[in-house]
Amino acid sequence: MSSTTDNGSDRSSGRRPDRGSGSGAVRGSGDGDSDLEFVVRVIARTAVDNEREFGELDAVVGDGDFGYSLARGFEIVLADWDTFDRGAPSAFLRKVALVISKRVGGTSGPLWGTAFLRAAGAVNDRSWSELGGADAVAMLRAAAEGIKVRGRSDLGDKTLLDALIPMTDALEKETRPGRGPAADPAELARVAATAARVAADATTPMLARRGRPSYTGERSIGSPDAGAVAIAVIAERVADEWARRT
Repeated sequence: MSSTTDNGSDRSSGRRPDRGSGSGAVRGSGDGDSDLEFVVRVIARTAVDNEREFGELDAVVGDGDFGYSLARGFEIVLADWDTFDRGAPSAFLRKVALVISKRVGGTSGPLWGTAFLRAAGAVNDRSWSELGGADAVAMLRAAAEGIKVRGRSDLGDKTLLDALIPMTDALEKETRPGRGPAADPAELARVAATAARVAADATTPMLARRGRPSYTGERSIGSPDAGAVAIAVIAERVADEWARRT
């Protein structure tokens, strides 16, 4: 994910400032990124960096274009990063959704674009300074529901939902009101990553019921779902980079 520096954020107003140009931070996010921008940037970089790996995994029982398609779309997200509307978190996410929907090929474009669009709707009334753990859960939950509808799929069909939903459940459990002191964001990121990895690995013995892998019948048993693995890899990268963020 190519990164750019920025001019920081105006936390009192809850708005993001205009972006400046400049060279990128090595660790993978702009030094002044909000938490949401940080996560989206890491998602994009991970998709680009793992193009070959995701493609090879998809080729086992699919058409092998998953890695290529995802990388091409998120390359545009990174290239257009400074032009996205920062008036509100929802506006930012809608711009990302638009790029993904238009530039990611195959079935991934509509699914991932819908995920970002639904996430935007989940924080439609929130400013940058108001976002918190509960909003992260709401965005992930909305993204999953959007994918369910768009892909006509659900938990157990051997799709990315089989990692995304358990990850969201784990995060919701840790951020539930009354649980105790608020967990550190880096700790929450690690909880999400661990849950996503366990869930992605658990897709290996499953029979694919949606998408091109489902056409192969029992041949889909014995390898993990490429989309689920992508969710796990992304979540692990977010956790790793968040731990180095401060």
